[in-house]
Amino acid sequence: MEFPPNQGLDQEEVDEQVEDVIENNEVVLFMKGTELMPQCGYSRKALGLIDSHRDEFETVDVLDSLGEFRTALENHSGWETIPQTFVDGEFVGGSDVLEELEERDELAETLNAE
Repeated sequence: MEFPPNQGLDQEEVDEQVEDVIENNEVVLFMKGTELMPQCGYSRKALGLIDSHRDEFETVDVLDSLGEFRTALENHSGWETIPQTFVDGEFVGGSDVLEELEERDELAETLNAE
């Protein structure tokens, strides 16, 4: 059985993964790329903001199945743009919202940082 490169996951697999990751992690960042190699400036910004307040949080690289992740995340948040941050199962926002919270000194509290 052969799979073409970058076929990604089907919608049902992505829906289940998104649901599971949001449910089982206090803070989740859905981003383009990885913690070590963010693949867009917005993802890099969101990662840096969260990382400045929390040692432990989950990241999910959406690039392998970008269309499916957009659909699954939009079902949870009403937004299709990436990155997206969830705290305790609730959608917080993208890098712009995180930046606004940081400017108002509310980001640490929002992220439940110790």
